[in-house]
Amino acid sequence: MARYLFSASYSTDGVRGVLKEGGSARRNAIGKGIEALGGNMEAFYLTFGKADAIVIAEVPDNTTAAALSLAVSASGGAGVHTTVLLTSEEIDAAAGLSVSYRPPGA
Repeated sequence: MARYLFSASYSTDGVRGVLKEGGSARRNAIGKGIEALGGNMEAFYLTFGKADAIVIAEVPDNTTAAALSLAVSASGGAGVHTTVLLTSEEIDAAAGLSVSYRPPGA
């Protein structure tokens, strides 16, 4: 399974929902949604700054990650930014691949 970082920024309605139901309810709802897609939530944090909440989760593939992101964004409660997380071993493997590339103007 692949790992992803989902960063969510709540809309005004989303903030109202958090105030009404609490952060634990959001964590539980997101966790159940991820499990229903065959994944597991590793971490859920509410944050200060550009994102209001972040989730680190393992889900089967990019399609599943996109489905989760689309569903949350379509709800109107939050906008989601999804980042693929790579292990150091995956980067080691990528560094070992030969890539034919010519930079612009070279």
